[in-house]
Amino acid sequence: MSNENWTKIIEPKSRLLNLKIKQTWDYRDLVYMLVRKDLVVQYKQTILGPLWYIIQPLITAITFTVIFGKIAKIPTDSVPPMLFYLAGTTCWNYFATCLTSTSQVFTANQGVFGKVYFPRIVVPISIVISNSLKFFIQFVVFLGFYFYYIYAGAIINPNMTLFLLPLLVIMAAGLSLGFGMLFSAFTTKYRDLKFLLAFGVQLWMYATPIIYPLSEISAQHRWIMAINPMTSVITTFKYAFLGKGFFDWYYLLYSFVFMIILLFIATITFNKVEKNFMDTV
Repeated sequence: MSNENWTKIIEPKSRLLNLKIKQTWDYRDLVYMLVRKDLVVQYKQTILGPLWYIIQPLITAITFTVIFGKIAKIPTDSVPPMLFYLAGTTCWNYFATCLTSTSQVFTANQGVFGKVYFPRIVVPISIVISNSLKFFIQFVVFLGFYFYYIYAGAIINPNMTLFLLPLLVIMAAGLSLGFGMLFSAFTTKYRDLKFLLAFGVQLWMYATPIIYPLSEISAQHRWIMAINPMTSVITTFKYAFLGKGFFDWYYLLYSFVFMIILLFIATITFNKVEKNFMDTV
């Protein structure tokens, strides 16, 4: 039969390194629809609605300020504790939310995936984009406190590293997308991994310099903390806006290369699992 009258042909792909980049771009309208649905539906029929985007990071930062700043008296590089913790949680919340959401793609959408075809990677991409909009809202809240403390006379020294902000957001998104797709692929067969992830994200936060500055870690042990790819993202963000803390180009380069390799492996794994995940979900 001639294929001249068809605008798109769906056929099986057997190549291991088929990343489906063109297919994903062809479904960009679907990405837009999924992002819009996520933003509209998530807080539908709630009292405060989108205000939860602002309330959640504020409550977290206030809790950290009281427990770790006032009670435990953990140093914050001479930065006001509220601003120090808000800077860390703004980046971390974006990463953690994207990771936990993308890790459930196959199990949460099995009903849709079993009925209609589209590149499954479209869903985790849409999750990362929708959470980017939420990050922007929380970032504006952070800026509000930031300028308030500057006006109040706090010693804050922003620097040229501020221009790395788009890169930091991309790295946080890429790392969460990569880890999320890997966990999503594995949880189709091993359901208990989702409980491990929920627990692991909490531990991961404490292994990242959010509630404490990296400068408090001795120089000979600092490289151990830098193995965590989110360490350089958080510390660079704090250093850029607060002018205090620790910044290293090599650590940032390591995290960027780690993200690229992770995304490559995760995309291959995700695309391979999507072919037969309905047999295991």
